[in-house]
Amino acid sequence: MKILLVEDNARLRADVRDSLAGTFPDANEIVECACGENAVDQYHRQRPDWVVMDIQLEGMDGLWATKQIMGLDPSAQVIIFTQYDDPVYRRAATVAGAKGFVLKENIRELANLLLRSPRV
Repeated sequence: MKILLVEDNARLRADVRDSLAGTFPDANEIVECACGENAVDQYHRQRPDWVVMDIQLEGMDGLWATKQIMGLDPSAQVIIFTQYDDPVYRRAATVAGAKGFVLKENIRELANLLLRSPRV
């Protein structure tokens, strides 16, 4: 399994990477980036099984990047991973094409969502 992790906070990105690597020892690659533009480019190049996407990013935000990725590949699997528990963001994530919405404080929920996936 290949995961594209999009998070602008390097420390949090490392924590999430380590958590996912521990939960999914068969994950052969976790590709990381810190901005939306790079996320779209890396999705195009890497074609990961999953994208874990923050909303608040420098430049292109995660919702717009999700929409761009879905335009490249309507079968893309994007999970929004954010600190903002806001119904407006949840709706916007769904409209953008995200398959899930997980709060950063619930990293275990992120792992559980990936575990339930038919792609794992």
